[in-house]
Formats: sequence, C-alpha cells, structure tokens
Amino acid sequence: MGGSLPHSLYTAEQSRKLEAEAIQQHGVSGIELMRRAGLAAFDVLVKNWPQISRGGSLQILCGSGNNGGDGYVIAALARQRYIPVRVITLENPEDLTGDARRAWEWYRSTGGLTQPWSDDTELTGDLIIDAMIGIGLSREVTGDYAAAIHAVNASGKPVMALDVPSGLSVDSGTEQGVAIQADLTITFVGMKRGLVTGAGKRVCGHIICADLNLSPEIFDSEPVSVKLLTESEVAQYVAPRARDAHKGHYGHLLVVGGDYGMGGAAIMAAEAALRCGVGRVTLATRAEHVTACLVRSPEVMVQVVDSGADIQVLLADKSAVVIGPGLGQSTWGRELLCAVLASDLPLLLDADALNMIAETPGLMTPRENCIITPHLGEAARLLGGPVVDVAEHRFAAVDKLQLFCGGVVVLKGAGTLIASMDDDQGCTYICNAGNPGMAVAGMGDVLSGITGALLAQGINVAQAARLGVWLHASAGDDCAKRQGETGIAATDLIPAVRRLLNHLTDADRGTKEREL
Repeated sequence: MGGSLPHSLYTAEQSRKLEAEAIQQHGVSGIELMRRAGLAAFDVLVKNWPQISRGGSLQILCGSGNNGGDGYVIAALARQRYIPVRVITLENPEDLTGDARRAWEWYRSTGGLTQPWSDDTELTGDLIIDAMIGIGLSREVTGDYAAAIHAVNASGKPVMALDVPSGLSVDSGTEQGVAIQADLTITFVGMKRGLVTGAGKRVCGHIICADLNLSPEIFDSEPVSVKLLTESEVAQYVAPRARDAHKGHYGHLLVVGGDYGMGGAAIMAAEAALRCGVGRVTLATRAEHVTACLVRSPEVMVQVVDSGADIQVLLADKSAVVIGPGLGQSTWGRELLCAVLASDLPLLLDADALNMIAETPGLMTPRENCIITPHLGEAARLLGGPVVDVAEHRFAAVDKLQLFCGGVVVLKGAGTLIASMDDDQGCTYICNAGNPGMAVAGMGDVLSGITGALLAQGINVAQAARLGVWLHASAGDDCAKRQGETGIAATDLIPAVRRLLNHLTDADRGTKEREL
C-alpha cells in the first residue's frame, strides 16, 4: 500500500468483477473485504493525520451501499481506539442491507450514534471522511448529496475519500455535477482509470491504492485494456548509442509549418526535436521565419516553401514528418498538408493540420504509421460533436479517433490518453505525469517535435507516442519542481527532456554493463 500506483487500471464494472472473483472463487467474504478496506483506510488516516490519534476527531459522511459501509467500519475502529467520531448519514441506516448493514451494526454495537444530514449540519472534526457515493455513480449528483459535497468543499477541512471522491465517475474521470475535493483518496482492490484523467486529476488529491491483500490470481482473472504509463515502460523503447554512430543512423525529421505570424510554433517543434537525438532536422516554412530559426537554432536546416510542389522535393530523403504547428488554414497550409498526406512517411499531425482534416475528412485515409495529437477541442472537431461529449466520454472518443486515423491517438489534457492497435492489442495508456503549469501556449508544439524526433529515429509509432508524452509531461514536472508551476514556458521543457532521455539510456547502458 502506498508508493507507486498499480499499472493496471479498471472500470467500475471490472472492479465489481474483481470483488466477485475474490468472494466466489477465493473464499473472501464481502464483510471481510469491507473490514480490510476499513483497516487500510484507518491506517492511512493515522499516518497522514497523526493528530487524529493524539486528541483529534473524525467526521464521517456515510451514504448507502458498500461505500457507506466502509465509512461505518472506520467509525467503529475509531470508537474502539477512543477517537471521537461523528457520523452523518445521507440515507437512513435502518434501510441498509447486506455487508453495509453489518458494518453499521458493528459501529452501533460500539455505542456509536448517527445524525441525519440537514442543511444546517455543522461540519466539525479535524478530518472529514467521504463515504457517500462509491464507484456505481452513473448520473449527476443532486439533492442532499450535492448539498453535502458543496458544504464539505467549502469547509476548509482536510478530506479523505474512500475508493473515489463522491461525484467523480471512475469510468470517465468526469465530475457528475459536483464532486468532493479530496486531499487524499484511498481506492480499494484495483486502481480505477477515472482517478488519473480528467477531473480525477483535480479532485483526488494524493492517491493510494490498497489491494486488500488479495491474491494476484484475482487480478489476472480480468483482462486489462487501460494501463498507467510509467518510466519502466518507456525505458524499454530506448537504447544507448553505438560507439561508432553517425548522424545518418538517427534519421532526418521534416517539420512543416509556420504561416505568416505563426513561425514560433514550428520553430519550437524543430528546436525540441534537435534535443531528442534525431540526426538532422529540416524546417519547411515561410521566408519570414528563416532568420529567427537560424538565430535560435543554427543546427536546424531551414527551407522556404511556397507550394505543395516544394514539399514534395523535401520529402525525398526524410525519415518522418511533423506537420501542423503554426500551419494555419490558408491555401498555403492546405497545399502543404495534401502533399505530406500523399507520402508514405511516418507522420505526426497536430494543430491546424487536424483542423483542416476535420473540415475535409476526405483529406486523410487511415494509415498505421501516423500519430495525431488533438486536444479536446480538436478532437471534438474531428468527431463532429461538442467538446463536452469528448470530455465526458474520453475513452470512447480516443477509440473512435484511433479508428479514424488508423495509427496512434494522443488525446491531450489532464491525464493524457494514448490509444493504439499494436502488440498490446489495443491497450490505452494514461500518463499521470504533468501539471497545471503546462497549460500555456506552445506546449503542444514542443510535444510534436519531441515525438517526431523519436519517429524519425525508427521507434514505432505506438512507442514513440508513449515515450514522447512521458518525456514531455515528466519534463514539465521537473520544471515545476525546480522553479514552481507558474510561469513555465514551453521551451523551458527542452533541457529537461534531454536530461530525462539521457537518464533512460544511461540506465539501460548501466544494466547492460553489469550483465557483461
């Protein structure tokens, strides 16, 4: 318990199946699972809020079902340890059934009392425990539950959520009207995918997963289609450079973009690519951006392009193409895009390249060797629907986009999703790295350059996308750690990306040397 999070992520339905497997096939009763969950949560609260066991007090808000039952277990444990506890009920405990009722009866046997929620309920205690709504939420929170959540969020008290912050969908990571803002969330049995994407990134606080000492065989019984992207995963994709390497071994990336007044986007992409090990970078752009690029990065070869015919000449000796940063949607940009799409080179499409494809879907046919990197707005345009639909159904949206492009989709945002059809048979990865300081202009352009450089070096599209996202997000966290989140510029990430990439290859080299 604690430490790094499990790599396998589950839906609400899968979580229920895991619990059923434990009960039906491994002889762990439902009330025993609830007891273990309560004990795990109690240990976490004592470790994180030690004042509770030194004269502090708890207030627990309990709903119906097993989430409320977990709250009653914690309340009983607190009573046994002479910790003052107030239990506020959102449902009449007399109406509880099954394991939740048994947990309430245990709490009642310790002399514990309950108080029904009302609009004038006072929120007291040194810690509030949210045991109101569990993983089964499928509609917007209303009534007393919504009022209680608003009150808890406004109280200024520290909050620990059990399994999931009430009001958060564990399947989509969306806030169902309103959700508890937790300081810490302890989730039970399996890690839920909605905790690490979308609103989950905002409302969960620090996350701990307690597997309740269940057998690994239980987790093996449920196939995993979503995984957490980790350093150990992406480290497999890179290797140290050969001692006799030359630039021809590491590819030639073509970056296409930078219409009038938008040269910075394409220049940043090219500059980021340079720092990710690609042998050569050529920028195809407007004449007015040549000087700016050469002043910033003289290593970049800059070519002026006026038409699609100019691009066709440049494609001849390239290893991969990035198109979209600062491309615009004029006739110039459309001609360049059509020329690039006609080639069979590995390709990354971003920004205005995606917007033009959304306007004219026939421009692009599905191809396995491409990566598209839309944010929520671009994704909505590609799918022909409102942004809110993508945000509320991000896993379905990324799957639809993958079918549309045929390659790999990077759906950018808090808890970026990377979907592909490769050796993992369609597994989607979630990147849990990154921070709000990265919500500034140019970040997507830097990501495009990083990922394009990896493509040009021969890394396959799925691995290049995952590694690019991980490097980009982790570099953002490195910048925030060094100087804070506010004021991060997109190009601040580039030195950190280089450090991280070298860390991965240096670690690999050390392993190989030890093996020798």
